[in-house]
Amino acid sequence: MRRALISVSDKTNVVEFAKDLINLGYEIISTGGTKKALDNANVNTISVEDVTGFPEILDGRVKTLNPFIHGGLLAVRDNKNHMETLKEHNITPIDLVCVNLYPFKETIERNASLEEAIENIDIGGPSMLRSASKNYKSVTVVCDPLDYNRVIEEIKTNGDTLPETRLELAAKVYRHTASYDTLISSYLTKLSGVEFAEKLNLSYDLAQSLRYGENPHQHAALYKGNYTSYSIVHARQIQGKELSYNNIQDANACLSLLREFSKPTAIGLKHMNPCGVASADDILTAWNNAYNADSVSIYGGIVAFNREVDEALASDIMKKKVFLEIIMAPSYTDKALEKLSKKTNCRIMEVDMSSPFKQEKNVVSVNGGLLYQDSDNEIYHEDDLKVVTKKTPTEKEMEDLLFAMRVVKHVKSNAILVAHNQTTCGVGAGQMNRVGSAEIALKWANDHNQTSLVLASDAFFPFDDTITLAAKYGVTAVIQPGGSIRDMDSIKKADELGISMVFTGMRHFKH
Repeated sequence: MRRALISVSDKTNVVEFAKDLINLGYEIISTGGTKKALDNANVNTISVEDVTGFPEILDGRVKTLNPFIHGGLLAVRDNKNHMETLKEHNITPIDLVCVNLYPFKETIERNASLEEAIENIDIGGPSMLRSASKNYKSVTVVCDPLDYNRVIEEIKTNGDTLPETRLELAAKVYRHTASYDTLISSYLTKLSGVEFAEKLNLSYDLAQSLRYGENPHQHAALYKGNYTSYSIVHARQIQGKELSYNNIQDANACLSLLREFSKPTAIGLKHMNPCGVASADDILTAWNNAYNADSVSIYGGIVAFNREVDEALASDIMKKKVFLEIIMAPSYTDKALEKLSKKTNCRIMEVDMSSPFKQEKNVVSVNGGLLYQDSDNEIYHEDDLKVVTKKTPTEKEMEDLLFAMRVVKHVKSNAILVAHNQTTCGVGAGQMNRVGSAEIALKWANDHNQTSLVLASDAFFPFDDTITLAAKYGVTAVIQPGGSIRDMDSIKKADELGISMVFTGMRHFKH
């Protein structure tokens, strides 16, 4: 008679799986809570203690770490010496292992104590999974309830699982245990205060395969990590086509910017750069200001709001007849969704914005490696700024300067942004020199008759040419990091032209 060992934390469909195995001629070894669940369902089981001849000890920490278990798992069936050893020691081979692990992830996600987290580090489970996977030519190993039906059907059809299936399931087990160990190591590393450890282990779960990547000839998939607010990965899609690779990139950039603001704010974004951003006393005004900031570039882009989309806002979006890839908000009224449903291809996303989430680290791939850094989470307030010119910004200018700096740090470097009334008026992104970015931003504002502008820069001015250009377009106040050896050139030029300027003391390159 064949023998299966079943010991699971996730008991989804395990009773049905065990019954099917018994009907196929297997006897079941089980332990702990799994044995209790199977016994209660009238499934005949053999206790691990009866197999090992040794009781569970240390509050259940030791029960399957025994030669009667691992010998039965690791013996190579076509190795004569192995099989003679089993016979000599009265060890019965184990042909199938069904194990999933203690819920460590769920435990730490509910902020359990360190003691409870430690108790949910599984030892015996990973050991059995790894032993069975190492001997996959002879042993079927299952760690995912989604594989139960496949295993049963193959045994019914072929008398055993197929060799290629056993290999595939073994590989899945090693991914499973590697992810489990990564969660544990990350948790303990953070507790120990080590910022950049000698090994960087990352664990993400497949969320979905994508039709293609950045371009149609590139394959792509989306993986998700732990739940966070302001996340497109964990958002709920209400309507529209499947998200694309570029949609996800743009949505993530948009949400990263949106979390800077507490006032009602609307953002239009295209190709990873904001094209229109506005904060106002109400979300409808913010939307109209953001749209009017650049009604050309927003076509084919995405928009996001940090307030509920109601019927009035939805009606205005529809009235503008602009093609949008995605609309994101924390919630929608029924009437708003009824209006927006006419944009059948537009993806309507509900995004959790309930908490001011801050990404701790950023990871970027490079050829042959990864870059890993602290996220740029600085959000400025007036007390953080240093006035360096004779002229001090007015209260209104200071409000606009803070708004502009919060936005410009999310624009690709070199980045210059001009704003008025907490609304972007021109954005210069990704140019090879700072004056080039300033010219793009200022010319756009000028062409749309914007005056009384403030200007924000993501990095210092190496020369006074940007200040000179800004004055020609009516800029009255400037915010920049400072830190150039030629800061005084820009300060003197600002004093000469009657412009106020403040330093933040912090650069915000975004590559």
